[in-house]
Amino acid sequence: MSVIEIKNLVRSYGGGKGIFDISFKVNQGEAFGFLGPNGAGKTTTIRHLMGFLKPESGKCTIDGMDCWNERDKVQARLGYIPGEISFFDDMTGTEFLKFIRKYRKTGTQSRKEELLERFELDPKTKIKKMSKGTKQKLGIVAAFMHDPDILILDEPTSGLDPLMQSRFVNLVAEEKEHGKTVLMSSHIFEEVERTCDRIGIIQKGRMVTVDSATALYKRHVRSYTVTLGNEADAKAFAKDFDGICEGTKVTVTTKQSLEEIFMDYYGGGKND
Repeated sequence: MSVIEIKNLVRSYGGGKGIFDISFKVNQGEAFGFLGPNGAGKTTTIRHLMGFLKPESGKCTIDGMDCWNERDKVQARLGYIPGEISFFDDMTGTEFLKFIRKYRKTGTQSRKEELLERFELDPKTKIKKMSKGTKQKLGIVAAFMHDPDILILDEPTSGLDPLMQSRFVNLVAEEKEHGKTVLMSSHIFEEVERTCDRIGIIQKGRMVTVDSATALYKRHVRSYTVTLGNEADAKAFAKDFDGICEGTKVTVTTKQSLEEIFMDYYGGGKND
């Protein structure tokens, strides 16, 4: 059953900028990785899902609710981390979390405290004095502390150090095990590989592929054939590299990483 659904979504900014005929679904209990370089259309797509932008044509729904016409109901259901988090800088982290909890009218103190401990965050500091990484951790706590069933995460680990990135990946994996639905945009391929069941890649505002991670890897394999001087060397080479030996020839097949697959679609170039 699809929880997040985008059908033929279009929003043009002119000059080839925008999103054009975007369609994909995210099913219940699934983590969907949304990949593309800066300017490809990831954040524009996500802003439509949040009800911040009205589609020129097409439609976005979450749990059957129209993301524009029923945006208040949609936003109440979600945990959301924007690509660029805005805060009330004169608040402390504690005051900001109290404000968010009062606004949502949901969440438990124990969940908030568990997240603060997990990310080693002291929220008593004024937000304007926090580093980018600390602000990002505050945004993560705010998005997860009301235990939402649906999570929309736009570059959620931006500014985090590797330890905190790993803890965040573990958190997403736990949420998925609990049946949560996750849409995650990221530039960090490892976190997508570790958490996402399906992957969509967007290029110049158009989806170039949407598939399961398994199918994507199967389609992107590379085979190399090496000819050795004699059969003994060929057998030894095949054993070392898990290849198939035929006489003096050895064929070795390697699976590409997600980053390599991504670069295949982009030809190693930029899409800004």
